[in-house]
Amino acid sequence: MQRLRNEAYFLAYAAVTKYAAQSRFYRGIWTFYKIAMLKIKNINTFYGQAQALKNVSLHLTEGEIVTLIGANGAGKTTLLNSLSGVVPPRSGEILFNNVPINNLAVHQIVRMGISQVPEGRQVFKPISVEDNLELGAYLHHKMLGGGDEVKKNKEMVYDLFPLLRERRKQLAGTLSGGEQQMLAIGRAFMARPKLMLLDEPSMGLAPIITQEIFRVIENLSKEKKQRFCWLNKTRGRL
Repeated sequence: MQRLRNEAYFLAYAAVTKYAAQSRFYRGIWTFYKIAMLKIKNINTFYGQAQALKNVSLHLTEGEIVTLIGANGAGKTTLLNSLSGVVPPRSGEILFNNVPINNLAVHQIVRMGISQVPEGRQVFKPISVEDNLELGAYLHHKMLGGGDEVKKNKEMVYDLFPLLRERRKQLAGTLSGGEQQMLAIGRAFMARPKLMLLDEPSMGLAPIITQEIFRVIENLSKEKKQRFCWLNKTRGRL
C-alpha cells in the first residue's frame, strides 16, 4: 500500500509540474517506483559443490533492456539458466510478476512468459526453419488449442527477419551463423514471451548482422502492442 501511495503522489506531482515527466531526474524517480517485472533476491546457485552465484540480486521493469557484462566464468550464463529453471538456485527467491518461479519446472516457466535464446543458438539443424519456429510455439499452441495464433506469430517473425521467410523450407543446419541466431530469437519469440533471455546473441557474428539483430531487439522493446523485458548477456570486463 505504501508503494501505491508513493506512486500516486508522484503521478499527482507530475501532473501539476508541466515539464516534470520530461526531466531526467523525474524519469529516474518514475523508474524507481515502477513495479518490477522480474525480481531476483539473493540467489545462490551451485554446480555440485562449486558455487557459481553468490547472493545475486537484480530487478527489471517492463520494456527494459539490461545487459550483463563480465569475464568468462563470472556466472552470466548461470544466472540466465537459473532464471529459466535449467539450473535452479539452491536458495534465494526469483519473482516474475510477483509470482515465485525458482521451484518451477522449465516448461512451467516458459508457459508463464520467459523464453531463453541459448548460447551457440542451439537450433534443430536436421529440420527446416519453419519447423524450428513451430517447435518454439509448442506450449503456446497447446494453451490456445489451435493454430491460428501460431500462424500469426510466425508471420510476425518473418516480418522481423525477412531472410527467414526466404529460407523457411531450408534446413536450419545449412544457415549461416547470423541466420541461425535470427532463427533462435524467432523461435523464442514464438512462445510470445514477456521476458526474453539472450545468451551471447552477437557471438561470432559479423558486425552488420549484429547491428541488425540489436535493431530488432530495440524495436521490439519499444513496440507498444507487445512489451518486453530483455536480459542480454555479453562478454567483457568490468
